[in-house]
Amino acid sequence: MFNMMEQEDLETIRELIKDIDTAMLTTVTEEGLVSRPMKTQEVEFDGDLWFFTKKDTSKYEEILHDQDVNVAYVGKSYVSIRGRTEIVEDLNKKKELWSKAYEKIMQTSYDDPNVVLIKVKVEAAEYWDTGNLTKKVAYLYKRMTGQDSKSTDVNETVEFNN
Repeated sequence: MFNMMEQEDLETIRELIKDIDTAMLTTVTEEGLVSRPMKTQEVEFDGDLWFFTKKDTSKYEEILHDQDVNVAYVGKSYVSIRGRTEIVEDLNKKKELWSKAYEKIMQTSYDDPNVVLIKVKVEAAEYWDTGNLTKKVAYLYKRMTGQDSKSTDVNETVEFNN
């Protein structure tokens, strides 16, 4: 369970990603890192992220080989989430998270044994506030030139001990 400080961080991340339809999921392959767009689940973020996939995909194989992933969100702010994955085949959980949109995208139904859930247990999240363009530009410039970017106060990293 999250402590009080983590609860605030959790609510911040929830607010930052709640209206973003698509995330980029990065997995580890033998050749290196691979990212692909994934539809964000329409459930309230509680420290876990959920995505549908099929067993006959490369990301399924990659997750079986290495559970470390990154999930990136771009919207009003930028959010980068590091976590560990777990493949979930629970029929009730699949039914709970399923929507008609998935039927169209995946061309099947939730009870297809090839359909599985990717559960990402969040370990840390880093986010950048885009509300102040001057700070954002200063931050990006300092990052690109190798200078200390902490003085611009536009990004924050939170660790979760769950």
